[in-house]
Amino acid sequence: MDTIDLSNLNRQFLFRQSDIDKPKAEVAASFINKRIPGAQVVPHYKRIQDCDSDFYSQFGIVVCGLDSVVARRWINSVLVSLDVDPPNKQIPLIDGGTEGFKGNARIIIPGKSACIECTLNLYPPQVNFPLCTIAQTPRLPEHCIEYVRMMQWPAETPFGKDIDGDNPEHIQWIFEKALERGSQYGISGITYRLTQGVVKNIIPAVASTNAVIAAACATEVFKLVSGCAPIMNNYMVFNDADGIYAYTYEQEKKERLYGLQSGVSDNHAPRREYTERANRFFD
Repeated sequence: MDTIDLSNLNRQFLFRQSDIDKPKAEVAASFINKRIPGAQVVPHYKRIQDCDSDFYSQFGIVVCGLDSVVARRWINSVLVSLDVDPPNKQIPLIDGGTEGFKGNARIIIPGKSACIECTLNLYPPQVNFPLCTIAQTPRLPEHCIEYVRMMQWPAETPFGKDIDGDNPEHIQWIFEKALERGSQYGISGITYRLTQGVVKNIIPAVASTNAVIAAACATEVFKLVSGCAPIMNNYMVFNDADGIYAYTYEQEKKERLYGLQSGVSDNHAPRREYTERANRFFD
């Protein structure tokens, strides 16, 4: 249920400024179908949990470019617990993600290799600033920006109740107020770009990193469907912050997480749990 935002335009080639506020899936599918003769990309503008098991079991491979751990855990639980025909068939999950100059790509063979649940420790916890720190003892540029966003904006409502992260006037006002607060506490490093990133909760995206991870995922798909080379085993990390570094290694499967492969009676329980979590997250 994702729509195109102004900040999306600088790191991909599928969307244009005229596409802002339109569904990403529909615009991307339309672009690819026009650009590549014979392509038949079918968009589905809905939440991933709105599709049932029959929908996912029809595919030979599932490729993910999701932006949350909750969504990854949900699709992982669905593919691991699918009852597919023939019984020994598994639907591979290829997943990629980036954050700034860092990225990773992985391939998951349900029941055979490490899945999302096996490697939850790889995902960094979300950073939240305590309100008492923001209000009383700010130490970081982000503290000043969050104070203005959370405290001063609701009190002064300079442009109405809601903040529009794509409105330059809104960001400029928060930026200037954050500079004032920073000067009171001797905090430097407050920039317009940082202000926009904090307000919109933007994870830095670098086009070159996105391209490398996308290429890695596409390569694994090609190897799976063609059998031209062994597939990745099974996790690749990439970093181009200082030079270029890439390393592939095997994440180990945690056997206790695959109980649903060993006769557990209710193999849909994990899926229901993550469906509830995903519904809360997306709502």
